[in-house]
Amino acid sequence: MAIDTTTQTSPAMTTPPGVPRLSTREKLVLFVLCAAQFMVALDFSVLNVALPDLGRDLGMSQSALQWAVTAFALPSGGFLLLFGRVGDLFGRRGLFLTGLAVFGAASLLSTLAWDPASFLAGRALQGIGAAAIVPTGMSLLTTTFPEGPARDRALGISGTLLSLGFTIGMVAGGTLTDTFGWRSTMALLTVFALIVLPLAPGLLPKTPPRGPQGAAGAPERPCLDVPGAVTVTTGLLSLIYALSTAADHGFGRADVIAALIAGLVLLTAFAIVESRSAAPLVSLPMLRRRTVAWGNLGGLVTFSMMSTIVFVLTLYLQEILRLSAFETGLVFGVQGLLSVVAGTLAPKVIGRLGARRTLVCSLTGQGALIATLLLLDTHGWSAWLATAAVALASMCHLGAIISYGLTVTSGVPDEEQGLATGLVTSTQQVGITIGIPLLGVLATTSGDLLSGVHTVVALDAAIVLAAAALIGLALRRAQSRT
Repeated sequence: MAIDTTTQTSPAMTTPPGVPRLSTREKLVLFVLCAAQFMVALDFSVLNVALPDLGRDLGMSQSALQWAVTAFALPSGGFLLLFGRVGDLFGRRGLFLTGLAVFGAASLLSTLAWDPASFLAGRALQGIGAAAIVPTGMSLLTTTFPEGPARDRALGISGTLLSLGFTIGMVAGGTLTDTFGWRSTMALLTVFALIVLPLAPGLLPKTPPRGPQGAAGAPERPCLDVPGAVTVTTGLLSLIYALSTAADHGFGRADVIAALIAGLVLLTAFAIVESRSAAPLVSLPMLRRRTVAWGNLGGLVTFSMMSTIVFVLTLYLQEILRLSAFETGLVFGVQGLLSVVAGTLAPKVIGRLGARRTLVCSLTGQGALIATLLLLDTHGWSAWLATAAVALASMCHLGAIISYGLTVTSGVPDEEQGLATGLVTSTQQVGITIGIPLLGVLATTSGDLLSGVHTVVALDAAIVLAAAALIGLALRRAQSRT
């Protein structure tokens, strides 16, 4: 819903004239779906600062610690498209609830882990649960709230919590680890799952399976494109493994090169399979829609480039300005607070400009603000510049997150919302994964860290601004044809 600026109540609950007020049940549905998304976003970052303590406790070497992240990223990114389509065909509600149960049990296993194998098994199962939660949760949201102001508001709240969850995870991870130990970070996720899971069954709408229509108009038995599922899932797994490993060990390793080649070959095979399948996992006509293709490019750019900036700023603040981990967390805490502000403003901006123009404007703002980080040097005032620039850029970043999701899913029929949101969330996961290995390593491998940070910032800003220009031109042409 659009924001009513004349009231002092929570932005999520305000109701402007002419827009039906959300019922109590609809508010609870939104709470359940957003809480689940927040939980998954929290998982992306809460463990990061706990890795050294975790390694010492479980006897994991420094080189093996990257698997604490990769074990989650592989299945969470690799199975998104598959689970999005399974939810479309066999029911989103059931798959969402299953994902919640798996995620909660896996978080408990990770909390109680007694050796590296049990911990990594828990992280992998968390990733599988997340891969089921994210696309089905988002498609339940887009089908529960009709296209227009109601969906704009719902996606605005969801996007805010996504960004806030990632930021809070960075701050909370250090606090919990210092106070209670690394296991408390996984216990927090277990508690979240235990809160959301009992509420979900009685609130979420049932979504009957949607099979293809037969000759007489009756629904046929749902049919999953198995060859497409195998090729896209293994292709994404290979690609995410290669990029995650390259972030720590570089692109020269044989397994990284082999995984990159395998991923590209498998994804090419997937495109061929889909072009010949009677019931494809991904509808190629959907991918040919300009809003889907260019909207997802906007999502890929905003996620990959923002995650890169967060990475290099973390290095800059601690290694050059000598800020403590807690002080660095406070810098990103400001980012999180302004993301909440952006989440309340974005639906109103989208209501005035439209999702497509908001996407282009948000990317332009993100790129311009990132460019100001070229002024960073070794003096203390640079910490204030970094805080202001990354916080304001994050407001634009959140605007891009919400508007690219709306751009991709608008006009898509309900029976394909799981596919569309699967593409949205796959773009998100791949974007988060590829930014650091593609650009962030330029900072870590540079002989002069400050010079490396400036190089990354310059390339990052140039990519975002170029993408904004290309997407703006492409979407303007698409709009002129409709």
